[in-house]
Amino acid sequence: MILITGATGNFGKATINFLLEKGTPSNEIVALVRNEVAATALKEQGIKIAQGSYDDYASLTKAFAGVDQLLLISGNDIENRLQQHINVIKAAKEVGVKQIVYTSFQRKNETPSSPLWVVADSHLQTEKAIKESGIPYTILKNNLYLDFLPGFIGEQVLENKTIYVPAENGKISAVLRAEMAEATATILVTKGHENKEYDFTNTEALSYTEIAKIISDVSGKSITYVSPSAEEYQTTLKGFGLPDEVVGVFSSFAVGQAEGELDKESTDLENILQRKPVSVRSFLEKTYAS
Repeated sequence: MILITGATGNFGKATINFLLEKGTPSNEIVALVRNEVAATALKEQGIKIAQGSYDDYASLTKAFAGVDQLLLISGNDIENRLQQHINVIKAAKEVGVKQIVYTSFQRKNETPSSPLWVVADSHLQTEKAIKESGIPYTILKNNLYLDFLPGFIGEQVLENKTIYVPAENGKISAVLRAEMAEATATILVTKGHENKEYDFTNTEALSYTEIAKIISDVSGKSITYVSPSAEEYQTTLKGFGLPDEVVGVFSSFAVGQAEGELDKESTDLENILQRKPVSVRSFLEKTYAS
């Protein structure tokens, strides 16, 4: 039995769909949801539904009963995320779950000096807790979703003709969320992934200077890359009316890119998919073609 947390989110739903495609019977997949109303589509697919919350330990032990593999999709409540994850790990240990697959994050700096520390701390402590639990694990170090890259490039880049992000000369090796989900499903249905860590990142990293050139070439418009200070960037985003939390996350990831936190090239994802993932270059060519 495979249980997926965060099952109504984009990553969870995509992973479930890939599990079904790979031949996993729907009645061997359990979706953990907070609200059963949101799981209507999953029910229609024949997926088992378990109602529970990261904050409700009793609901977790009940949901995990009989589960062999657990996909722990990291929570988005950053302030409370670590305790929520600890609840999941302890509940999994209590009922005898045999494997935890955890969606963590790509990084180089694992100290409080990291610009990504606001999100890094809970991920690193979650990884430590999983390993200390004694449950066989698979850690997925996910790079930035390619799906989010247009947000850093700027939704109006073809009109403004400027990429404005404080990433300096840093490179990113983003990957499509769907391909990460597909590889995650493969890990859940194949052997040999216990106690391993994988870099879910692309095989080529690009700078925003290179990104600007690619967009220029395929759109026929001259796109310029400007790297402001982090403070100027934050002021600009706030001027668009974005909430402080969103501004903080975008700014942290932009500075993280400048410091090379997402500059990682690996064939881990390619090996699991048994093909090359969609490259950053191909994604840009398709997205911004004239």
